[in-house]
Parts: sequence; C-alpha cells; structure tokens
Amino acid sequence: MTGAPRRLAAPWVLPIEGPPIRDGAVLLDGGGRIAAVGAATALPTPPGVPAEFLPDAVILPGLINAHTHLELTGLDHQVLDADFPAWIRHIIALKAARTPADFLAAARQGLRDCWAAGVTTVADTGDSGAVIEALAEAGGSGIAYHEVFGPHPDQAEEAMAGAIRRLAELSRFTSARVRLGLSPHAPYSVSGPLYARVADHARKAGLPLAVHLAESEDESLLLEQGSGGFARAWEGRGIPLLPPPGRTPVAWLEEHGVLSARTLCIHLVRVGAADIEILRRGAVAVAHCPRSNVRHAKGSAPLAALLTAGLRVGVGTDSVASVAPLDLLAEARAARALGALGAEEALRLVTRDAARALGLEQEIGSLRPGNWGDLAVFRLPGRTGAGHLPEAVLSLGPDAVLLTCLAGREMYRRKRL
Repeated sequence: MTGAPRRLAAPWVLPIEGPPIRDGAVLLDGGGRIAAVGAATALPTPPGVPAEFLPDAVILPGLINAHTHLELTGLDHQVLDADFPAWIRHIIALKAARTPADFLAAARQGLRDCWAAGVTTVADTGDSGAVIEALAEAGGSGIAYHEVFGPHPDQAEEAMAGAIRRLAELSRFTSARVRLGLSPHAPYSVSGPLYARVADHARKAGLPLAVHLAESEDESLLLEQGSGGFARAWEGRGIPLLPPPGRTPVAWLEEHGVLSARTLCIHLVRVGAADIEILRRGAVAVAHCPRSNVRHAKGSAPLAALLTAGLRVGVGTDSVASVAPLDLLAEARAARALGALGAEEALRLVTRDAARALGLEQEIGSLRPGNWGDLAVFRLPGRTGAGHLPEAVLSLGPDAVLLTCLAGREMYRRKRL
C-alpha cells in the first residue's frame, strides 16, 4: 500500500544524513518513495500534487523502534514488580489468559500507538502471530520475529518442527515491507540444541534472528554457575543444568552458531570485554532498551563500549509491561546520557543507526531520494536555530507529533485542539 504524491514543507527538515534544512520540503512520489528533499524554494510542486505547509514544525524520517512486544499492549500496570524470573512467570500467566482475538486487538492498538509517537517501523518479537497480521492488514513496516521456546534438550526436535510449521502459516502476511524472522527467546528458555537448530534453519531460509541476551544476573548465573532464579526453575521442571565449565550467555550462543550479521541481540546488559569481542567478531547488531533495563533493576548496558567496538546499535522501547507509554525519544535521551552521546548521535540511534541494525538502511532511516516516504512531523517548542535543532527534537515526546506518514500514507494526524 502506498499513498498519493504529496509535498510537505516546514520551517525545518532534518534529513539525518546531512545538515538541517531551513524552510525545507520533502516531495513524495506516487510509489510511496521520496522523490526529492531540499529547500522549499528549490523544490517546485508538480502539477496536481497536493502541497502542505506545517508551521512551527520539523520533518524527520519516521522513527524506528528496534525492539517491541506489541502483542503485550494493554498489560501496562498489570505486571507486578518482582525479581526478573518471577516477572517472566507473571508475563507468561497473563499471556495464557489472552485469546487470539485479544492478541490481535493488542497488536493493532500497539501499532496505532507507535504511529501516534512518530514510529513507522518496528522490530517486534512475539509468539502469537498477531503483530505480523496487524502489520500486513495495515500496510505497515517492520520485522516480526517469531519466538521459539524449549529449554529442555529433549524438546528441540518438536519445538523446531512446530516453529517451521508456524513460519509457513505466517509467511502469507509477508511483503516488501513486512518481514518475518525467528527469535529463539533467551538462554533461560531455549536449550543449546534448539538454538543450534533455529540458527541453522534461519541461515538456510535467509531469515533474520533476534535473541534476548545477557539481560539479567539470573541468566548469567544459570549459564556460568548453575545457580540463581532460573536455575531453580529448571531444577523444579526437571531440566538438566549445563555441565561445567560455565560460559557467559554470549559465549554460549557463539558456541551454538547463533551470532552472525543477521542476529539482533536484545539488551546485552551483562557483557564484558571478552563478550564484546565475540559480538564484534560475529558482526551482530544490538537493540538497546535503556529504560526497560532500569525498570527491572538489571543494570545498564555498556553502550559506549558497544559503539566503540563498531557494533550496529538501535534503540528500542521493549513492551508496555516494562515501560509505558512507549516513548522512543525518551529512550534515545536515556541512551544519550548512558553513552555520553551528542544529540545528533542519539537521534541516529532511532533513525539511521536503527535501520542499519535491522539491515534496512537502504530503505529507511534518513530522508534521501529513493528511500521510503516514511515521515514524522513534530511541533517545535519555539523558534529554533540549526545548531540547536537536534537538541530540540530530542527533547520532544509523543504529544509533539503532528503527522506520521508511512510510504506517503497518513497513519496519524493530531487533531486540532
């Protein structure tokens, strides 16, 4: 689905690739792509193309959320504060009470919430299949990573067969802008043999992978020492603990062939220099969720070290069960503080760099001719100069979003007060 040609102009256009454009404009073609970007005076309006000027505003590329769980929309304020293993068990119980219709309604609302916050592309993980269906029916943009579970080694064959069947069912929802991936969930919920099978299938099928990794102390204790909350849960379910010597979660996934340039590693809170070298060697990408990490008292990821290692990093919100409402620019501000970044660097983590993390930098993440016409228009708080523009944009929230376009189609427009 694409929109009709249109021309949008504003006091500022922030292409991300290139300097801010004062009194700029963006021209979209009938195929939903960007035809031209530049000064409004140099960008004529073709005959018959609607033109709109948005006063007191800045036009950005649509924001990219590198990690969501939109099927959990509506679970904010319903999940108890507890240690992380207990929190996971509570999430599982809440999901078990939902019907397929509930999941689809949640995914649809989650997408609407994203558009209202200026987000046009999501990298989502879930096991209900609702998000890829919602993306397909709305003509959305994103990667839906289908989650795979199975902590007991004896479950590996059955879990893999089930995942392959589910992928075949969900493939009918894929398109040029809606993509399917695999997510072997986390080291505390997926066995080594199952990790190896999922990674091998993804490699052969050309599917991207996403994995929650090095997220909590209990996860590290499970793999390194056979202790902690997840280890106790395994023992209670008769799941064999790993034989010594222990490995870090990152080293364990490398051992099972999971880490590659097609792998998105989510969280990476508990990683040291040796782990980062493994990640660099694997050329993985990273989904950094700073506010979710703080919410669960898991610590802070070493963002500066990950960036220094040259890893592709995008920022994500995680789910509303962790942090609500979903505010991607708030996550970018948190990442900026953690990584001692400049405002422009922080904005790239939710635009161009997030696109690179997902392998989509040739399509989205910046305003340049040929890219998809995904735009987010924010109202600026006052008169803003070029030097202060990134800072001003970074300070904004969903309440400042005026218009969100996806491939030229209006997905959200703020009602006039």
